[in-house]
Amino acid sequence: EIQLVESGGGLVQAGGSLRLSCAVSGFTFDDYAIGWFRQAPGKEREGVSCICSSDGATFYADSVKGRFTVSIDSAKNRVYLQMNNLKPEDTAVYFCAAAKEDFITVAALEAYEYPYWGQGTQVTVSS
Repeated sequence: EIQLVESGGGLVQAGGSLRLSCAVSGFTFDDYAIGWFRQAPGKEREGVSCICSSDGATFYADSVKGRFTVSIDSAKNRVYLQMNNLKPEDTAVYFCAAAKEDFITVAALEAYEYPYWGQGTQVTVSS
């Protein structure tokens, strides 16, 4: 059974940093894409970033480019999202998700293409 568990969320002031972690089980980092998504109250879920386990390729939404970095630690079965220079508009519940790379358009960061999801972790950025 594929499982994803996020951690690392919290409350931070604008300009601060957080590192989210996604612990994965039930599959190996071989040909899966791991995506990070977020959903703010009253808004649709949006793609933030993703990484391809096959070649390490990364993709970012324009709103987070230069501030967020996604990475994989295969030995620990974890995917990280380092978030720097956080802004109040980054406030949301953040989710990690997994999908077979061959079955999705990785760069599109489309939530509907990912069948496996974690429960989410809250990130709140105060101004």
